Amino acid sequence: MRAAVLHTIGDEKLDIRDDVTVLGPGPGEVHLRVRASGVCHSDLSALNGGLPQPVPAVLGHEAAGDVIAVGDGVEDLAAGDRVAVNWLPSCGTCAHCRLGEPYLCMTHVMAGYVMPRFTAGETPVFGMAGCGAFAEEMVVPRAGAVQIGDDVPYEVAALIGCSVTTGVGAVVNTARVRPGDTVVVIGCGGVGIAAVQGARVAGASLIVAVDTVPARHEQALRFGATHSTAPDGLGDLVTGLTGGEGFDYAFDVVAVPQTLRAAWSAARRGGTVVVVGAGRAEHQVEFSPFELLFEGKSIIPSLYGSADPPRDFPRLLSLWRAGRLDVEGMISRRLRLDQVGDALASLGSGDVIRQVIVHD
Repeated sequence: MRAAVLHTIGDEKLDIRDDVTVLGPGPGEVHLRVRASGVCHSDLSALNGGLPQPVPAVLGHEAAGDVIAVGDGVEDLAAGDRVAVNWLPSCGTCAHCRLGEPYLCMTHVMAGYVMPRFTAGETPVFGMAGCGAFAEEMVVPRAGAVQIGDDVPYEVAALIGCSVTTGVGAVVNTARVRPGDTVVVIGCGGVGIAAVQGARVAGASLIVAVDTVPARHEQALRFGATHSTAPDGLGDLVTGLTGGEGFDYAFDVVAVPQTLRAAWSAARRGGTVVVVGAGRAEHQVEFSPFELLFEGKSIIPSLYGSADPPRDFPRLLSLWRAGRLDVEGMISRRLRLDQVGDALASLGSGDVIRQVIVHD
């Protein structure tokens, strides 16, 4: 089959090969034909070293497709079933799973760092997060495949699999924004736009979208933001909209030191800063003990929108069916597999919301 292979961290090009073979399915695994996969900023972070990734690797983790075959012990899925990929499947038995925190389970993801998912010729090849969606086929653990209705387009299901769940989940699962609360979202790519939509669904009274790319300001307003601004205009909006008090919730979808400090400054005393983006391990953010105590603000993480995908994917799809989540509108380009390298490179330009590879 064909797949886009990353050979070395930092490579500017992916190697489109047609001699790639998927491994499995083994016991408890599901073999999928990938029909659509989103191009996510996390894929770019894996390519450039921002996120750890063994190589060679097939990137991609935001996907949907059809079941080809199942391994021993999988009795509730069959060939032909349509599924969305859950890139952070829970094992069900670790301490976090037992505490009701499936989004903190690392069992299957860590296995992906030591267990190749493909071969290219004779060379073992890893899959990003144990997935590898920039390929025509892939194998995931049973918990990594969530069955969906046949009425759901593959492109919609793919985005539900990561960006929509991450952004909306940060608002409704992690922060639990209530009607009338005030919200600022810093960074309005795919996940940020999903957070804006989540805030609208939750009933936030003010939703301010912040981004360095002017084109994203109008996009954010179209998806439900009440105001949009460049970073240097955020202070004026804090003054004009909140009387200088700040917002109840500040979502940092970029997660670099400057944006985290900006989110802290934009949150009111006693407010909450929600870290949504996957920052680099070497970055450091400095806070004084004095401000941490007397500002009374909370900083909380939101990994994968604090999601339980078997529960949350159907909920999000219900909102999509009801017209309350615009997922199709987030798709700006449909690509071929051989265009994925250029698509990753274009993420830095910020002029697209989402790009989706649709396989034949």
